[in-house]
Amino acid sequence: MSRPEDTLPPDLFYNDTESRKYTTSSRIRHIQATMTNRALELLDLRSPSLVLDVGCGSGLSGEILSSISPSEGGPHTWIGLDISASMLGVALEKDVDGDLFLADAGQGVPFRPGTFDAAISISAVQWLCNAESSEETAQGRLGRFFNGLYASLRRGGRAVCQFYPKNDDQKRMISSSAIRAGFGAGLLEDDPGTKSAKVYLVLTVGGGDLSGDITGVVSGMEGVDVMDSRRKGKSQIKHGEQKGSKAWIVKKKEQMERKGKIIKANSKYTGRKRRPNF
Repeated sequence: MSRPEDTLPPDLFYNDTESRKYTTSSRIRHIQATMTNRALELLDLRSPSLVLDVGCGSGLSGEILSSISPSEGGPHTWIGLDISASMLGVALEKDVDGDLFLADAGQGVPFRPGTFDAAISISAVQWLCNAESSEETAQGRLGRFFNGLYASLRRGGRAVCQFYPKNDDQKRMISSSAIRAGFGAGLLEDDPGTKSAKVYLVLTVGGGDLSGDITGVVSGMEGVDVMDSRRKGKSQIKHGEQKGSKAWIVKKKEQMERKGKIIKANSKYTGRKRRPNF
């Protein structure tokens, strides 16, 4: 059975017909509600928060965010982002509580730094792995999304992205892109090895000390794979990669290239100190 993201881009796949079919299906509504509640459990929001819903579609997750009772830390204010005008049109017809933006998350997250307390994304991130032109790459789209998401969250904020990876390579590509953007990241899989398996990427924007990062968020959970490359990075700098050295510059350029940015080629002059001008 083919995956939707392998047939058409999301803005074309979710036309008026598919958007209404998706929204009115009792099966899909149940699955969406289950995954949204699971994401909220992982976010652990203890007071009313401003939440970004990436790939909000017709507002199914947003309806749950708006209905959280005060005893459970809600209700939450939310802003939805989606690439499908048809999906957003259905959300407008339902008169959802959140504000809606038509935008492609693969081109970034168009909000001011530190705007949101938290973010969720249900069944959307895997769409970013498909580049629709030769000028784009999956790594570039993922990099722009996670860099923008990281910037849009306040320090100490969290995000949970539920997605359906095509294979382990795609799962690694998505999680690695989040880590390169600066997130502490943990992968949690519910019902592994079954047709109903669901993967959650739990992300945190640390406050400087890793003790408050993802390792604390998922402490005690079974089946969680915690990934954080920053401890390793710090030890590498200690062992000779001084800021401004050739090795440091080459490493930074490689990081920028993986994020889809255009950089100058290395040469014998890379990292060489210039003589003072008189």
